[in-house]
Amino acid sequence: MTCKNCIVGSVQFQVKLTGEKNEAIIPLLTEHLMRLSYDVVEKDNYLVVCEEAMHELTDFCEDFGDISNITFTVDEDWLPLSEVHHVFSASWVDAIIKQNRIICYSQPIIQADKTIFGHEVLARFIAENGDILSPYPVFQAAKLRGRLYALDRACRLTAVRYGKFLSGKIFINFIPTSIYAPEFCLRSTEQVARQLNIEPKRFIFEVVETEQVDDLPHLKRILAYYREKGFEYALDDVGEGFSTADLLADLQPHYMKLDRKFVDGVAHDPHLQSVAQFFLEKANEIGATPLAEGIETREDYLYLKGLGYQLFQGYLFSKPSAVPITEIDWQAIS
Repeated sequence: MTCKNCIVGSVQFQVKLTGEKNEAIIPLLTEHLMRLSYDVVEKDNYLVVCEEAMHELTDFCEDFGDISNITFTVDEDWLPLSEVHHVFSASWVDAIIKQNRIICYSQPIIQADKTIFGHEVLARFIAENGDILSPYPVFQAAKLRGRLYALDRACRLTAVRYGKFLSGKIFINFIPTSIYAPEFCLRSTEQVARQLNIEPKRFIFEVVETEQVDDLPHLKRILAYYREKGFEYALDDVGEGFSTADLLADLQPHYMKLDRKFVDGVAHDPHLQSVAQFFLEKANEIGATPLAEGIETREDYLYLKGLGYQLFQGYLFSKPSAVPITEIDWQAIS
């Protein structure tokens, strides 16, 4: 079963026209769009149209309506009609998903004994001109167009396939809000791992945007599915305002990743040291393996290692690379 949100078809816009002036033009607007052979669905107090029709609707409303009282959505957030051009201009992301122009980089994760424990798989994207795009603008464009579900799934499956080139554990990010029903949305992840004969326990799925988790029961369903299928999971970006302490206890992750903002400069900053100590104790309480990410200096690495952190990740050891790193140059670090 394929969720409709994983299929990149025409964007469906929901449009609310409120106020006396706008309500008066709805029949004329509907007639105009239908005359151009566009489908228009009227639901309660809004219209549903495809992207091509949305261009016409926007032009019509700018000429005859009160756009200050017109809003639209392609996903969940209702936005003023004046911002619809952002959605139109982000259409390039559709081709990236449809054509699967996704590649993987990886960054090693180091153990206290200096051996490589595994790798985090990081998505990169190929622009039409061949340039490599970083994740942020691509995910922002996908969010604007209601494509987060499709993009996250494509990245997750690409990362699982890339796992066959890696040794050790394989850390893969996922966005909890992009998964509707784990038994359907995550089935393909499980199937690809099985087809490649990669043991599920080698995969650690990282909950990104940890500090923005709103629907805790839904996240628990996702993590329960992963655990049931033999996968492990990590809580990423831990440390923001201590708010993630309760999440650690509630979700019982296999790994806890201390956010880089609490790692950079920790060797010389008492406040950062208190945060690192606090979350190390919380991780130990629930049996989660503590991992410090974003390490760029030898001093921070040695401090956190001495404190009791067991895993480390950052530019000090290696930048993300298209070719998996199999050995760390410890002479350069020391």
